Amino acid sequence: MNITDVRVRKITKEGKMKAVVSVTIDNEFVVHDIKVIEGEKGLFIAMPSRKSADGEYRDIAHPINTDTRDSLQKLILEAYENAEDVEE
Repeated sequence: MNITDVRVRKITKEGKMKAVVSVTIDNEFVVHDIKVIEGEKGLFIAMPSRKSADGEYRDIAHPINTDTRDSLQKLILEAYENAEDVEE
């Protein structure tokens, strides 16, 4: 799997969510609404999710293993750091 494009939309409002990201895989498949969140231990990504009937949030799309999640997070956070700030 090759990430062929990462698009970052920074959020300038106060809060823990810092950006919304879309990634393209192999120039053929896109995943929208990955969030960059500032947590107690630094930035991390949250995959797109939906609230279920029991009130829990469940990921709609997500990496199956830790290595893939780690490499995806590394690419996204690098793109976030390099993205220009946009006024909202």
